[in-house]
Amino acid sequence: MAPDPDCIFCKIVQGEIPSTTLYTDDRVIAFEDISPSAPVHLVVIPVDHVTFLTGLDESSEALIGHMTLVAANLAVEQGINDSGYRLVINQGTDAGQMVDHLHMHLLGGRPLGGLAT
Repeated sequence: MAPDPDCIFCKIVQGEIPSTTLYTDDRVIAFEDISPSAPVHLVVIPVDHVTFLTGLDESSEALIGHMTLVAANLAVEQGINDSGYRLVINQGTDAGQMVDHLHMHLLGGRPLGGLAT
């Protein structure tokens, strides 16, 4: 899919906006969140512009799996694997999705508490 010229995450992928990138390959990029909610707060995004989970189909299973594996490997690299971490995908505005580009948050480095209800 083509980059969205108005998407901040597409601009990060294209190198138009700087980021502290910790991982990149031909399918995903992972970088530090600019407004962290935990000592470790990374964002893993597809290189291709995908707005929502609802824009995916069965052919996207490998992408979601790859995003999860990248996040798990980054948790090890960041030293939060043993203490625990959280992976979050916010789907839509009611869930708190602030950027309309599919992304996964990796959070850890302190006790995170329960989920909001």
